[in-house]
Amino acid sequence: MSTVGTGSETVLVVGGGQSGFQAVASLRDKGFAGRVVLVGDEPGVPYQRPPLSKAYLKGTAGDEALRLRPEDFFAEKDIQLVAGRVRSLDRGAAQAVLEDGSKLNYDHLVLATGARNRTLPVPGADLEGVLMLRTREDADRLRAELAAARDVVVIGGGFIGLEFASHAGRPVTVVEAQDRLLARVASPEVSEFFARLHRDAGHTVLLGTGVTALHGEGRVESVELSDGRRLPADLVVVAVGVVPETGLAEAAGLPVTNGVVVDEHLRTEDPKIFAIGDCANFPCVQAGAATRLESVQNAVDQARCVAASITGGSAPYDSLPWFWTDQTAAKLQIVGILANADQTVVTGDLAEGKFSVLSFRDGVLIAVESVNRPADHIAARRLFTAEQRPSYADLKASAFDLKAHVKSRSAA
Repeated sequence: MSTVGTGSETVLVVGGGQSGFQAVASLRDKGFAGRVVLVGDEPGVPYQRPPLSKAYLKGTAGDEALRLRPEDFFAEKDIQLVAGRVRSLDRGAAQAVLEDGSKLNYDHLVLATGARNRTLPVPGADLEGVLMLRTREDADRLRAELAAARDVVVIGGGFIGLEFASHAGRPVTVVEAQDRLLARVASPEVSEFFARLHRDAGHTVLLGTGVTALHGEGRVESVELSDGRRLPADLVVVAVGVVPETGLAEAAGLPVTNGVVVDEHLRTEDPKIFAIGDCANFPCVQAGAATRLESVQNAVDQARCVAASITGGSAPYDSLPWFWTDQTAAKLQIVGILANADQTVVTGDLAEGKFSVLSFRDGVLIAVESVNRPADHIAARRLFTAEQRPSYADLKASAFDLKAHVKSRSAA
């Protein structure tokens, strides 16, 4: 490992998203004096993606608001930005080969390659007017198409699909193959609330409905559903999830299983190579299993962890996972990993849209989802960072009031 203050080593970061940016910024924050190179396959400085489906799509935030830092930041911090795509890794020579044939040497390599949108495997998916949302270019095109569209169909009821629907500025039809919205990330109570929220906003929400084909002559004209119905559509937004970008690691012979496999220090089996963010499959303390997370929090915290390792402050990655989404008049904040819950408690007022769902497994709190209850979210994060997570019995004694329980712990 390099030591702070030496300038003889090079850290190469592949991927110009949130995790890649945070890795290079944190290296300099921690005093790394060697060469720092960030390779990104989009032109310009690194930018944040969450606003693409929200304020940027609506046009209330411009390009400047997306930038993680202005251009002069990278010059001031002596961070070299390279626009291009890494074609392959030569682990023996410790080199990354770019598509133009040029080579970059490294002493430490950080894979922050992120994820790509999952495609829709049906006939007609390549028609004009069938779009996805991942990059700034995607958002620009969507915004332009949206202005002229008559009938808009969103395929996928996850965060991105619902955020797009919320900020489209018009009624849309959301088609979800699962029997509820946000099925992968939220409790049934939260799913039901957001389905009602979107329907009240004028959107049509179709659940338990698959898509079998897209039809049109050159441009999409309709969406054929699994029950035989056809929905008119001249703009279709496909938001059916993502898959990790692991091709580079796999071709280099690194283990890949739903992401690049790393240890508790986010290091691959090659001691010179780390993987972070959406592309990394890591041993998650909170989940008790190997996990791949798609969130800004995870991208940022993993980048900081790796920067600490490279600069001599190695510690296992154990950051608390949390997530958020803004949709119509609701802000959902989640802390913890919601998996295999066997008991839930709802606090607050569902009818008013201000409530929290506490999920338990084997009597222990594993996740808290808060809708328009930011104080509950803050309290939950404090509870989860305590030495021992509260049990169902503990919280029942506090009438499931998270803030009161935090206060009682502090006073004890």
